[in-house]
Amino acid sequence: MDRVKGKIMSKDAFLNNVPYAKEPYEGILVSADTKNNQYNIAVQLSENKVLVVDQVSDSEIKDSLLEWIPRVNDIQIQYGVDNDPENYA
Repeated sequence: MDRVKGKIMSKDAFLNNVPYAKEPYEGILVSADTKNNQYNIAVQLSENKVLVVDQVSDSEIKDSLLEWIPRVNDIQIQYGVDNDPENYA
């Protein structure tokens, strides 16, 4: 499997000044990009590091989440994340 590419950034920067942010599933974060009328989807790599994997419109968010959620663990493994449930404590 090819390594998933995306922008690695701090969780704080990903969530900074956004009117909407949610963690719909363990390891997935969604934030609103109101300037571009889109949503950013990221996989959490550590307590304060995320990999932005997608940017989609409002009408595409549900389908995109259905695509990314099953891949969270594989992406985290690719980036060397220890999948210990206490990882985000």
